[in-house]
Amino acid sequence: MAKVTLQTIADRLGVSRATVSYAFSRPDQLSDGLRRRILEVADELGYAGPNPTARSLRLGRAGALGLIFSETLAYAFADPYSIGFFQGLATAAEDAGVGLLILPLPHGDRRSDTVRDAVVDAFCVMSLPDGHPALAEVLARKLPVVVVDEPYVPGHPFLGIDEPAAGATAARHVLELGHRRLGVAMVGLHEDGHTGWAGPERQRAATFAAMRARREGYQRACEEAGLDWEQVPFYEVARNSREAGRRAGHALLGRDPRPTAILTNTDVLALGVLDAAADLGLKVPEELSVVGFSDSAAEEAGLTTIRQAKQEMGAAAGRLLLSGGTAAPERLLFPYELVVRASTAPPRS
Repeated sequence: MAKVTLQTIADRLGVSRATVSYAFSRPDQLSDGLRRRILEVADELGYAGPNPTARSLRLGRAGALGLIFSETLAYAFADPYSIGFFQGLATAAEDAGVGLLILPLPHGDRRSDTVRDAVVDAFCVMSLPDGHPALAEVLARKLPVVVVDEPYVPGHPFLGIDEPAAGATAARHVLELGHRRLGVAMVGLHEDGHTGWAGPERQRAATFAAMRARREGYQRACEEAGLDWEQVPFYEVARNSREAGRRAGHALLGRDPRPTAILTNTDVLALGVLDAAADLGLKVPEELSVVGFSDSAAEEAGLTTIRQAKQEMGAAAGRLLLSGGTAAPERLLFPYELVVRASTAPPRS
């Protein structure tokens, strides 16, 4: 069967191709009767409407922003930090009357074809590891690009926080309370699925720049306080889940001597560490202090954490993309704040 086109419908009705096109794109240019006849013939011939990709090429725009991030969709819509950021980005897109195309790249997924084929006007790249082929494909498209959290790409706007300073702030909090036996639980260092102890060399080789920098902040604060970083037990998990945090908590709290404070790089992991403490009958904060990060799932649990402006960052990323990103500074760092709640206190003497 021959493909039905606008010209097919025009020939059937004895009108111009432009007149048929107006029925779909500019209905105000036609009488109600003529438009109704065109749509009836289109339906009779099985014509669903103009090809959206072809239309976007003619107009020079797709009417959508592309969002690339290094996780699954299921994770993204369950993670409080991601949800907050998505809300900000989606609000900016909605206010401008454009759509949002989400392109997830779970850890270990090195594909770039989803980027190459995406019909979008601009890309927001969020939390990709160093050297990911999808980033090279994004840059090859020559569209406006904004990067959030990682990696930093010279010449393109970058949105994030001062990660080393924020990490140091979290660590200094428990150090200033008097803690000297610290443990660390972190996710998002590598893509290789490793769960277990991670020595300094593996920590320094992390492929996710933001988490690498956050860890550097922990180390700097500990060394300023006179601690030997290589003696700080460091447990790495492959997934940011409460159950992973619980496993990390059991591993850290099973050491002798047991840490009196545990730093985590997400609130979700911190909640899991609190679960492990409860399993072991340890009182928080009397016997264990716990610090999270992002203030995305922390208030109800009374968790001390670093607060990030996740929704504001999402909205700013959207506005930059919609403006073409031309007037933005290369680095736009947002404020962060230590929020002290009931999960931290001085260690028992």
